[in-house]
Amino acid sequence: MSGAEQAVRVRALDLLSADAELAGLVHGIFDGTPPRVSAPYVSVAAAEGSDWGTKDRAGREVRLTLLLAGAGSAPGDRAAGRIEAVVAALRGAAGDWTVVGARAIRTRFSFARDGGWRHEVVVRCRCLAA
Repeated sequence: MSGAEQAVRVRALDLLSADAELAGLVHGIFDGTPPRVSAPYVSVAAAEGSDWGTKDRAGREVRLTLLLAGAGSAPGDRAAGRIEAVVAALRGAAGDWTVVGARAIRTRFSFARDGGWRHEVVVRCRCLAA
């Protein structure tokens, strides 16, 4: 994982963890899939990076997957709304990088066999080296 991917992950975890309303709606916010936790929870999942930049500045495009996992028949609309609010706040300094653009480019909702459900948000972050 390059520095940009790690910097975006850390920024997303920090922003999600700092959201008091989200914290009241889920059992935890985790970096990756937690080994043991009951739903609902939020996980910062995959981070994929590719070259991106301007003529005079090096950069990376990072696609970050944020996962809200739940149980039962009622989807976590309020929790999903809080996650989407954090997406808008991802812009700004992130370690040795600056996130200059952040946008949810794909969402997916699915039910699991065990009665649970998953709401995934893929976020495209365009980063420039600081």
